[in-house]
Amino acid sequence: MNRDRAPDRRRADIDVLEPAASLTAEEYALFEQIGQPRRVEPGEKLFRRGDLGTTMYVIAQGSVDLDFGDDLVAKRLGPREFFGELGLLIGDHARSADATVSSPGLLVELRQQEFETLVERDPRLLAHFLRRAIMRVVLNEQSLIGRLRRRNLDLQTALDTLRATTHRLTQTEELTRTDELTGLANRRGFHLHLQQRRRTDAMPGRGLLLIDCDRFKNINDDHGHLVGDRVLQGVANILRSAAGPEDIACRLGGDEFCLMIKAESREDVMRVAEFITHTAHALHDLQSSPPQIATLSVGACLVSPESEWDDWYALADAALYRAKRLGGNRVEWQDDALAPA
Repeated sequence: MNRDRAPDRRRADIDVLEPAASLTAEEYALFEQIGQPRRVEPGEKLFRRGDLGTTMYVIAQGSVDLDFGDDLVAKRLGPREFFGELGLLIGDHARSADATVSSPGLLVELRQQEFETLVERDPRLLAHFLRRAIMRVVLNEQSLIGRLRRRNLDLQTALDTLRATTHRLTQTEELTRTDELTGLANRRGFHLHLQQRRRTDAMPGRGLLLIDCDRFKNINDDHGHLVGDRVLQGVANILRSAAGPEDIACRLGGDEFCLMIKAESREDVMRVAEFITHTAHALHDLQSSPPQIATLSVGACLVSPESEWDDWYALADAALYRAKRLGGNRVEWQDDALAPA
């Protein structure tokens, strides 16, 4: 009986000192999808203290005991908990514990190849996991530093690797949210921003503008795609100048842009929309060949927080379609009730 209760008591002591080594449901689902499954039986040794290892493990079923030797407290890990992450992140890292399977189960193994797949598949999620792993490693090491000074070099190497990886992941995450040509948010970044706003302020008082370049195909056909790219960059600059600190400017794709703005009334939305079309028109009249900007058509509407993106887009798109049909270089408004085209 004492032996059965001892692991739980020791775990309670450890949990006070360090974050739980558990994956979130979202992390576990991704790691399980990418990693390699491995069935294990009680008594099976996964590795011994001092072994060089490059594999990280996640427990899907069953449990694993980690024995650090000497007078250090042992741990029993269960489903969705992970261990061996330093071997994955550093490579050929000397294991600090014996890992022994304590009940029949299933593990998920992740090596360098799977880690690279995780980086590509979901950099945001992996960045959150790595930050937590850093905290876990740091707190563990602080409690052991008096007795295990030889591990300081490993810790510094791990932290340097984790910081570099986290920095790379942060940059990768930013790239996945940003349109490379214009520097505005791309469609994915725009929707992530909307989700964040909805969680924080429920989207009160917003207007949506859909912006489209007039006769953009002619610009590409007559002057080439490099000139077309400069025109798109010029449109992005106008949107940046029109956007306030709480607004979101986005290139949806091709020559289609959108701007979500803080607005309480139709007048607030139209004031920004007309600034955009008037600015583009003035620059268009001043330019010489090849063109640096195009005139713009804008569809505008107010955003209802109770509706979804597809509803907002349909309203603004109906207005944009009318603006294009009427010759472009203008703003058209659409109320909540879609009028027949």
